[in-house]
Amino acid sequence: MENRRGLLRGLIIMAVLMVIGLASYGVQQGLAQDAKSQLTIEKSFPSSGKCKRCHERVFEEWETSPLSKSIHTPTFRAALDAYLTSPAGKDKALCFRCHAPHVREFPDHVQLFVTQAQSGEPSLDGVACAQCHLIKQVDRTKQPPEPKYDLGNKTMYGPYKDFAANLAHQSMESALFRKSDLCLNCHQVVPVAADLGKSNDLLGNWDQSKAVKSGKECQTCHMPEQVGESANGEAKRKVANHTFPGRIGQLRQEAAKLDVSTKVEGDKTSVTVAVQSLVPHNLPTTHPGWASVVLELTVKGKNLKTVFSDKRVYGRTYADAKGQKTVFDFEAVKVLEETVLKPEETRVEAFSFPTPKDTKTFDVEAILSYAPVTGPASFLQRIEAESSKGAQDPVFQPIPIAKFSENVPVAK
Repeated sequence: MENRRGLLRGLIIMAVLMVIGLASYGVQQGLAQDAKSQLTIEKSFPSSGKCKRCHERVFEEWETSPLSKSIHTPTFRAALDAYLTSPAGKDKALCFRCHAPHVREFPDHVQLFVTQAQSGEPSLDGVACAQCHLIKQVDRTKQPPEPKYDLGNKTMYGPYKDFAANLAHQSMESALFRKSDLCLNCHQVVPVAADLGKSNDLLGNWDQSKAVKSGKECQTCHMPEQVGESANGEAKRKVANHTFPGRIGQLRQEAAKLDVSTKVEGDKTSVTVAVQSLVPHNLPTTHPGWASVVLELTVKGKNLKTVFSDKRVYGRTYADAKGQKTVFDFEAVKVLEETVLKPEETRVEAFSFPTPKDTKTFDVEAILSYAPVTGPASFLQRIEAESSKGAQDPVFQPIPIAKFSENVPVAK
């Protein structure tokens, strides 16, 4: 009897070891397959690390930019998970068509993009050198416009005639790299669950703006010219900046200005704020769905105590199929409210409040900011949990665009 029990225990142990071994083998096979898939992808779209060898300046600028973090941020991971678990999430490639646009060329490897993004430390590039410089043309008959890549020829496209000959790749001048068309694949429409027409538009009537009519393109502001090397050791010349300033960077301080007028009439005071957008596109561009700009007015009376505050929100509010508000544009089937500042628009906001008492003067402060990320508690908690900075992650903080303050005398 004892021998039988011993034999049974031995068989159980062997079975467990076999299961563990098979699982381990499966994991190893999966890792090996992922590595093979990544090599396949990087054969067509070389890693940006390879470009750094010759283009150190460009690489270092790009590395500080939002584009370099397109599949790295806690917010992207939380939003990706929300998307994949939604009814719309069957199309796993949707988010990556902008956040890692070369997924278009590798539909059979989309799970690798998902797995790498979810890991928090992807070694696969999102939006990097090759994802832009292999674009030969953009098909604007598609919505959104679709990039057409030139693969297998080792040719990198760019805006320069006087490119330097090298052994790493061929170079070819392309007028596309001086035109806004290059940017439209990712920056024209948002991925919504229904056809929302113009309300699906990120930029607004940008192509009718004064800026565009004067000859400006996206690159004018978001890739401004500077003097430097394009490749290591080259003579310095005019080159494009690759930090892609916008919401992040000093460029945002040129996005809008405030003109504030205060009128004291006895016990009542009124403040008028003219918010002038200086950009040739919507402010904000409304993807992701929680992107909004907020004007906050604060009045401080005696001892700098806040006696009045109010705000105006510029953005787009969506409803899902159940009629509930949602910040996830992939759930959107309807626009509930549209308050976006249109290209180069001036919006006048009026506020009124009781004149502060027991003080000779009071302070009026107006601040226009990009608002912190918003959404369901579970979404915000996921971002906080995913971030190494927790609740101190920059996405939870407003980003000022324009400020105005004045000290106002109380009329006798």
